[in-house]
Amino acid sequence: MPSGSVASLITFADMRMRLPTRLMILALSLLVSSQGRAQASTIILARHAEKAAPSGDPGLTLPGQQRALDLAQALAKVHLTTVITTQLKRTRLTAEPAAQAADLPPIVIPATGNTNADAMAVAHAIDELPSGSVVLVVGHSNTLGPIIAALGGPRIPDLCDAEYSTLLILTRPGGEEKPSLIRSRFGAAEPPEADRCH
Repeated sequence: MPSGSVASLITFADMRMRLPTRLMILALSLLVSSQGRAQASTIILARHAEKAAPSGDPGLTLPGQQRALDLAQALAKVHLTTVITTQLKRTRLTAEPAAQAADLPPIVIPATGNTNADAMAVAHAIDELPSGSVVLVVGHSNTLGPIIAALGGPRIPDLCDAEYSTLLILTRPGGEEKPSLIRSRFGAAEPPEADRCH
């Protein structure tokens, strides 16, 4: 499939669709395989998995540990070149299976509590990577949207507190073409009301 066709598919999907996991993996695999010609960069963003406590620096619950494995499985056919997390256990533990599978030491960009500054720091790190990079960013419910915006993507609301399965895929084709975003899910589904905070 020509890279332009893949870009059209991703643009069409945009934010209006929540692709089933198998279709998302197919679309993502096609997109990444076309990058050698298109020199696009792809940023895959996920929130940390279910945390073991509401405050402090907790690890993951058992369902959260499974979700981290599910994230690695969802990305198994994707050639990741970079993994970015914060210093907090929940993001590091969520990214760990995917990072280990790709044999990548994660880049840690500290979460300081200043959401916009943190988003700009992640965007700056991504901008320093070579064209064609495929980056996994594991962040927080209130940082994924600002990171996407800092990378030139569309503005989206924060994820809801109970929303853990969302996977966001931002493609930056370069040149005059605008970045495009698709939204999918991975791992166990949350209750239907999980995303009703919007």
